[in-house]
Amino acid sequence: MTAIKHALQRDIFTPNDERLLSIVNVCKAGKKKRNCFLCATVTTERPVQVNVVKVKKSDKGDFYKRQTSWALRDLAVVDAKDAVKENPEFDLHFDKVYKWVASSTVEKNTFISCIWKLNQRYLRKKIDFTNVSSQLLEESVPSGENQSVAGGDEEAVDEYQELNAREEQDIEIMMEGCEYAISNAEAFAEKLSRELQVLDGANIQSIMASEKQVNILMKLLDEALKEVDQIEMKLSSYEEMLQSVKEQMDQISESNHLIHLSNTNNVKLLSEIEFLVNHMDLAKGHIKALQEGDLTSSRGIEACTNAADALLQCMNVALRPGHDMLHAVKQQQQRFSDLREQFARRLASHLNSVFVQQFTQTLLQLYNKPYYLSVPGHDQSSTLAQHSVELTLPNHHPFHRDLLRYAKLMEWLKNTDYGKYEGLTKNYMDYLSRLYEREIKDFFEVAKIKMTGTTKEGKKFATLPRKESAVKQETESLHGSSGKLTGSTSSLNKLSVQSSGNRRSQSSSLLDMGNMSASDLDVADRTKFDKIFEQVLSELEPLCLAEQDFISKFFKLQQHQGISGSTTNEAEEMDGGNLSRSYPSGVPQTISSEKDMIRQMMTKIFRCIEPELNNLIALGDKIDSFNSLYMLVKMSHHVWTAQNVDPASFLSTTLGNVLVTVKRNFDKCISNQMKQMDEVKISKKSKVGILPFVAEFEEFAALAESIFKNAERRGDLDKAYIKLIRAVFVSVEKVANESQKTPRDVVMMENFHHIFATLSRLKISCLEAEKKEAKQKYTDHLQSYVIYSLGQPLEKLNHFFEGVEARVAQGIREEEVSYQLAFNKQELRKVIKEYPGKEVKKGLDNLYKKVDKHLCEEENLLQVVWHSMQDEFIRQYKHFEGLIARCYPGSGITMEFTIQDILDYCSSIAQSH
Repeated sequence: MTAIKHALQRDIFTPNDERLLSIVNVCKAGKKKRNCFLCATVTTERPVQVNVVKVKKSDKGDFYKRQTSWALRDLAVVDAKDAVKENPEFDLHFDKVYKWVASSTVEKNTFISCIWKLNQRYLRKKIDFTNVSSQLLEESVPSGENQSVAGGDEEAVDEYQELNAREEQDIEIMMEGCEYAISNAEAFAEKLSRELQVLDGANIQSIMASEKQVNILMKLLDEALKEVDQIEMKLSSYEEMLQSVKEQMDQISESNHLIHLSNTNNVKLLSEIEFLVNHMDLAKGHIKALQEGDLTSSRGIEACTNAADALLQCMNVALRPGHDMLHAVKQQQQRFSDLREQFARRLASHLNSVFVQQFTQTLLQLYNKPYYLSVPGHDQSSTLAQHSVELTLPNHHPFHRDLLRYAKLMEWLKNTDYGKYEGLTKNYMDYLSRLYEREIKDFFEVAKIKMTGTTKEGKKFATLPRKESAVKQETESLHGSSGKLTGSTSSLNKLSVQSSGNRRSQSSSLLDMGNMSASDLDVADRTKFDKIFEQVLSELEPLCLAEQDFISKFFKLQQHQGISGSTTNEAEEMDGGNLSRSYPSGVPQTISSEKDMIRQMMTKIFRCIEPELNNLIALGDKIDSFNSLYMLVKMSHHVWTAQNVDPASFLSTTLGNVLVTVKRNFDKCISNQMKQMDEVKISKKSKVGILPFVAEFEEFAALAESIFKNAERRGDLDKAYIKLIRAVFVSVEKVANESQKTPRDVVMMENFHHIFATLSRLKISCLEAEKKEAKQKYTDHLQSYVIYSLGQPLEKLNHFFEGVEARVAQGIREEEVSYQLAFNKQELRKVIKEYPGKEVKKGLDNLYKKVDKHLCEEENLLQVVWHSMQDEFIRQYKHFEGLIARCYPGSGITMEFTIQDILDYCSSIAQSH
């Protein structure tokens, strides 16, 4: 192939100033094998042209000829068919696709690689090489038109490099030394070859002359090798000596490691012992405080608190792995457990005694109050009714202050022995519920007495021995159950049932009074009720808040915000005495939240507040149904205040429940008024006048506006207004239709005038439409009554002119009516003479008396109606005069009286009556 390449370069491409870079022996695919060559060439002149030339042998076979040439820039795709397997086929896409089969895969790959390099070097448009192995595609060759791609055995692009300046200078000097260097290049090359041979011979002689020095160098190398052998022998002996030393050092190192390990273990053991001693050693002073500490003094309580905290820290210390297997640790833990149990039992017993003592003292103070009076009609041993100048509830602040000293101990008990903590909680609720029940019931009895004002003041009741006897009886029942914190509270329940039964009997005596109507009470009575009801709520609110705050602090129940609200069933479960489920090992699972527990405790302690409030509300409603307005406003305000503090608190929930009752009473009050309107009956023998329910609506509206000024529940009142006013309208029309003695228009006119006046005076914004409607009804019925009552005072004259108007309506001209026989001037004069001024005045006087009988005095509409009748009569008079002027022109006919006469008649009639 190299010979063919040189032959092609010499015979075909050199004459055309081209250089042959790569060659491949191919034949067309699918045809007989007629071999030819594809050559990659570049021109030697600039600009460089890259071509692919097809060359084949002549038919005679003695020389090669150039058959086809393609410019490389026209080549679009080179398809090698398969990039993995060896395949001699490949395609070249010029103006059409040329399919070739190379004589060998190596030649094909070499030719494609050369094409790729030429493309990278000379062409801006890149050829698409498909199915070509990435190994054949090398990096772009550097640009330069004098570079070439070598063929031959290497089958790759020549590593051609340009001469640098010095090399060019040396070649120029060498060529200047030979005159024929340019003209006869072959002779110059032969000369250079001869000189090269001379230089090679000189080099060989120089090498041969240095043989002696080489021998000397070899001798020195032999001596160096001997020295190396001696050094290696010494090193081997040293290594043997060090081996024994190494064994000794290993033994020493192992011994040191054991010593270090022993020291480390001793340090760790000391650290563990120090940890156990520091964290599980309880001071003797703390042990003494837990066993014998004084729980009555502040100093003793503080010492016990510190000791309990120290004990808790010792018990809760996080032991390291293996500590719990030590006998001493187990023994110390058992000792701590015994101390905890002993102190918890002692603390629970003491706190229970404190509860009983505080309860006893409070009862004694309660019985020693000077305002215990005997209830009339009852034996002195019966339930006491409390009546004092000031309606106040006892203050429990001293009780709370004394107990708060034990708050930290309660927290300790909660964390260490939840069973005893729960028992104390139950006992506290039992004691306090009985105490608060007595205080609150007495408080409400006083409130009821103040509301009714029917109790007569008696003598002071009972002597101190009787008081002590009553206190003793109650406290003995409490002490009976204080021996066991979780014991039965049947005696307490029995006491509660008896006490509540007595209270109910007294409450019923107050509620059995006869019902009073609103007309029997004045504004002062209602204001009094409002003040008493407000005072009751104002006393209950701080009492509940103070107790709730104490419970959260004493029992360490955090009042978290944003909890789920509890249900009534939870409160009922609390009443049964179940604060939480029973848990194994005395460890409680938290209920829905601690705030739920606070609310449940408050529900049990103050379980009597809601029924007592409902009883008080029922009494107020029984005294006067309008009291529901006061209660709705006051209760709404207190509910709103409580919800701003805590929307899920006991106080907010209780007041909210009571507010529902108050709202029902308010709705019931409105319904009753509407029912009364529907059932109202009127007398058939007397004038109707202003209906009772119209006056009651005025009273209700005036009272409601004064009560609901700036109130939160104004919307409820507006809804009630709408219902009431519509019922008033319907009932007024119903009564007017049923009225026999008083004309319907009078009933409607007077009552709607009264309603309009009331709404105008009170300026109720939600009733503006009804006010306009009332005014319209009043105006319409006033006009209707005037027309109906006035009728036709000049009856014959009216009939005459009705006939005149009928003729005009039939088409007769007005000025021609006088020519009609029945309506001539003589007939008109006859009719007019029948109505002299005296008769007219007499008729008006009778009309005035008739109107006076129909109208009521309280509404004072007589002059208004009379003035309207005067205007209507004048309007008829002017109508008659107009007909005379149009139908009888120039006749000189006039009425027997004038408009001024009518005004004088009406004025004198009104003044005379």
